[in-house]
Amino acid sequence: MAVTRTTSDPVLIGLDVGTYTIPTDSPEADGTFAWDSTTVVVVRARAAGSEGIGWTYAPVSCSKLITELLEPAISGRSAWDTTGAALSMLRAVRNTGRSGLAGYAISAVDCALWDLKARLLDLPLYRLLGAARETVNIYGSGGFTTYSRQQLEDQLAGWVHGQQIPRVKIKIGQDNGNDIARDLQRINEARTIVGDGAELFVDANGAYTAKQAIRVFEAAQESRLAWFEEPVSSDHLLGLRTVKEAITADVAAGEYGTDLFYFQRLCQAEAVDCVQLDVSRCGGITQWLRIAAAVAAYGLQVSGHCAPNLSAPVAAATENFRHLEWFHDHVRIERTFFDGTLDPSGGTIAPDAHSPGNGLTFRSTAVEKYRVG
Repeated sequence: MAVTRTTSDPVLIGLDVGTYTIPTDSPEADGTFAWDSTTVVVVRARAAGSEGIGWTYAPVSCSKLITELLEPAISGRSAWDTTGAALSMLRAVRNTGRSGLAGYAISAVDCALWDLKARLLDLPLYRLLGAARETVNIYGSGGFTTYSRQQLEDQLAGWVHGQQIPRVKIKIGQDNGNDIARDLQRINEARTIVGDGAELFVDANGAYTAKQAIRVFEAAQESRLAWFEEPVSSDHLLGLRTVKEAITADVAAGEYGTDLFYFQRLCQAEAVDCVQLDVSRCGGITQWLRIAAAVAAYGLQVSGHCAPNLSAPVAAATENFRHLEWFHDHVRIERTFFDGTLDPSGGTIAPDAHSPGNGLTFRSTAVEKYRVG
């Protein structure tokens, strides 16, 4: 079906896609996975002399999916029609499957298109989306299971006592849930480091069974955990609900969701207290807004997962938003790749109110050494 546009419409003329792999600053692991590098796929969308930026954290194959399937689906469209472009991309991956990697690819392009639209209008992106707040609460996130006691202290104390971030998260579920004694030791250490005034979150990355997770929470009562993320697999909705009904901490999941209907099932199952959304996975800003509205219908809030500088504008425009993950790896990468990244001091970040789009400038020459594929 032909796309109708006026002669004054800015036309999408193509995408520039680059893939980069960045080593971690030390070995990292959680309860179910270990890694020593992170790959980011950066998309730049162009129209009428302007350029919008989006990205996702995904393997090199994601970039090929973008250039072979998504770019042909949106080229020639009006840059104003972000919804139409989103629908075209969903149709383009029908036979590929819209969940998983295709969702990540769509997210990167969709975020770039929204950023482009805001820049063409000379508006901050969060204003274009319709701000619900001027600042976004964040929590410090890291505390990898590979960290020594000193590394854990340096990171958590830096956030809480240095930058005055009043909520932090560590990884537990050591060795796929087979070393609960060490998990409890690290929880206790984390509480000692941050003191009584900060909220303490934990993330098991699906390492436990439901009963294991309940026992861990009960054994850690003195540490006053406020948030228990993925105590079991995020696909195990009954297990999540079992834990949720047994503990006082908020149970959270949803970070891997790439489809509106997954989040509907998550909410219908009454599986979580707070739904996690990742703008670099869920389908970008277009789908984030739809999902957040659907979640609100169940009386729940959403929390942003990772990619903090990408997420900040849409987080500020989401009424039922709780907080955003200030994730160590992604903060480090985004500060390396972009000028204009945000300051978390005091436990909030403020989207750039003075620059168009997301306020970021891609440092293409500086990061060329990381390019792969």
